[in-house]
Amino acid sequence: MQEKVIIMGAAGRDFHNFNVYFRNNERYQVVGFTATQIPNIEGRLYPPELSGKLYPNGISIYPDSELKKLITDNKVDLVAFSYSDIPHAEVMHKASIANAAGADFILIAAPYTMLQSSKKVISVCAVRTGCGKSQTSRQVLRILKGMGKKVVTIRHPMPYGDLAKQAVQRFAKYEDFEKHDCTIEEREEYEPVVDMGAVIYAGVDYERILREAEKEADVIIWDGGNNDTSFIKPDIHIVVFDPHRAGHELAYHPGETNMMMADIAVINKIDSAEHANVEIVRNNIRRNNPDCTILLADSEILADDPHVIRGKKVLVVEDGPTLTHGDMKYGAGIIAAKKFHAGSIVDPRPWLVKSIKATFDKYPHIGTLLPAMGYGKDQINDMEATINKCDCDLVLFATPIDLTKLLKINKPTVRIRYEYKDHDPGATLESEIKRRGLFS
Repeated sequence: MQEKVIIMGAAGRDFHNFNVYFRNNERYQVVGFTATQIPNIEGRLYPPELSGKLYPNGISIYPDSELKKLITDNKVDLVAFSYSDIPHAEVMHKASIANAAGADFILIAAPYTMLQSSKKVISVCAVRTGCGKSQTSRQVLRILKGMGKKVVTIRHPMPYGDLAKQAVQRFAKYEDFEKHDCTIEEREEYEPVVDMGAVIYAGVDYERILREAEKEADVIIWDGGNNDTSFIKPDIHIVVFDPHRAGHELAYHPGETNMMMADIAVINKIDSAEHANVEIVRNNIRRNNPDCTILLADSEILADDPHVIRGKKVLVVEDGPTLTHGDMKYGAGIIAAKKFHAGSIVDPRPWLVKSIKATFDKYPHIGTLLPAMGYGKDQINDMEATINKCDCDLVLFATPIDLTKLLKINKPTVRIRYEYKDHDPGATLESEIKRRGLFS
């Protein structure tokens, strides 16, 4: 008899686990996916073009809140937990729901789901959302390009639209963002790589994505999402830590797994973190992975025109996922506001519109910042309306892309950037990569 399975996810790791573990496995019958974290990704279908011969009609995607009913109604035998950036206690709450309803509960081992590449691979992952993975992966890209290597980045999935059309996505120019109908969250990850004159892949079917990327690369960079583990087996595994959330490296799934597998641990944001918190993180790494190399990095804050910030009443727009399920109370925008002497920070909550208000209702810890939410055109419009209604002198956009290209804003704006910078000139990421002799 086949085991009936539900895969719990958030439109990323869940699809990958299905593709590599369940898709052509006649031992299992996947009765559905559940979806959470990202708005409006449930109620879709994992399409027949991707689900394989065992699922000619595709596989339905349900809200995470329906897990218990789905188990009991379908007599499900097994729940496979397959998403990231979740407190360990919350993972076990999900396990309790599954067990109480009569289903086993599993976490599929990270190495089991890693694809093998014919090229050298450096993975950049993290212990939480918002640690600084992307700026670190861009630094790795600079290092490898400086060594004369042909480098292609593969990004963790963000398939929020038509899954069949998004199976394999290649981004090399701005027109590709329009071609693939990218959300703000997707563009934030892809645009900075394209701006560097490089190619970045993403999508749904990572076996196909990897094989396409290998055709034009000497080296593959895996740019992780949330605190998920790599989909590709790395030759060097870099993991980024955030001392602003010291202790989270022990408390979130699967970030702790990343810590234990790291070859290089980068403790980021040294320039804005308290020394005591840096030492907490360092000691946790040492206790749990004594063989890895620990590097220190700054997250350098840059402003297009810092002088105009002084004394102004500013609305700070921060990276969305970092503030929502990443649990951060502030990001680069607040640091920039303090560094460049803003007069005050404006609370956006009196002016929230529709889906942006719903975001604050779901994540009340956000407080006096505005997360850059843009998972669809309606939400982008709601964010634009919220910003335009807000009573402020200036908007600080502290996201990886220039949002003024996507939003029509009726007040002055300043773009805030943040980039990787080695904290110790004697212990750099470049020297550590070269020391390992991977490219000699």
